[in-house]
Amino acid sequence: MEKVNRPPTLKTIAYMTGFSVTAVSRALKDAPDISAQTKERVRLVAKQIGYRPSRAGLRLRTGKTQVICLILNVDEKIMSLTSQMVSGISAQLKGSNYHLVVTPYSDSDDPLEPVKYVVETGSADVVIISRMEPDDIRVRYLIEKNMPFVTHGRTLSNLPHAWVDYDNERFAYKGMERLNLLGCKSVSTVFPVPHLTYWRDLQSGFEKGLAEFDMTERRLPDLVLENTMNEIEEGVAKLMRSPNRPDGILSAAGSASIAITSGIERAGLEVGRDVQLVSKQSTRILERFRPAINVFFEDVPETGRVLADYALKLMQGHDPRSLSCLIYEDFAEHNRPHKNHPV
Repeated sequence: MEKVNRPPTLKTIAYMTGFSVTAVSRALKDAPDISAQTKERVRLVAKQIGYRPSRAGLRLRTGKTQVICLILNVDEKIMSLTSQMVSGISAQLKGSNYHLVVTPYSDSDDPLEPVKYVVETGSADVVIISRMEPDDIRVRYLIEKNMPFVTHGRTLSNLPHAWVDYDNERFAYKGMERLNLLGCKSVSTVFPVPHLTYWRDLQSGFEKGLAEFDMTERRLPDLVLENTMNEIEEGVAKLMRSPNRPDGILSAAGSASIAITSGIERAGLEVGRDVQLVSKQSTRILERFRPAINVFFEDVPETGRVLADYALKLMQGHDPRSLSCLIYEDFAEHNRPHKNHPV
């Protein structure tokens, strides 16, 4: 009869080390009453034989899954933040007992459904959600269900929760300041759909800049970050061929800025000469694509690391009201460390 190779268990480690199963279990949990030498020996053997704890057994014993679920919109865009966010979260979780599971959804889906699935099936201990709305039903639902969670972005409600966000209001204002320094008088924007909280932050900074620098807005009707790159390129090209085209554009995403640049060039114009473009980006690509683009950097991997850190702290019993952070990096500081601003 063919021999069945079964995965190693606590009993396997106990047999190989000479310790009891209880001692092995407590050593792997870093129990304070177990000596450092014993812990080192147990961990070394566990690593050598490829031991992995049974999640089913763990859940039965503790009620915990040791899983963090990232519920993420994954509609394809060039330079998408999806892989960068996952990379940052995974880096922070390395060495912890927690593992990351990504639950995807798209713009055509109900964003509450994946949240309800995780809660109702008990498939994670903590949830991370993004694309926040001012009065987000997912926040209310998770609080009602007593489910620990962290949001990428803020809401406008007074419900306390852990969050990490990029300072979009500051970016938009500083972007307008930059356009003003470049001599722009008429500015168009490419922002996200208005029902998201970060649209409000962007719009607030933009309007502050309009007023302070005596600029006018040239609207790009029905053109948002959620449009396809072809749609953005076509809309910008049409605008740039019009007699009252803007001399500056403020973009909230690097992928959109590639399409914007293509639209400008289709109209026979040049970025940095005929039209100034200020953009936020989450990768170091735009400076190489067109050096004339004025870039503000959003460190998405760092955002992921902070989100994971806050998720772990929630599991340690930290008050969610103490876990909040704004991340921002100013223009022309691309090679300097990021700036985190706990709030």
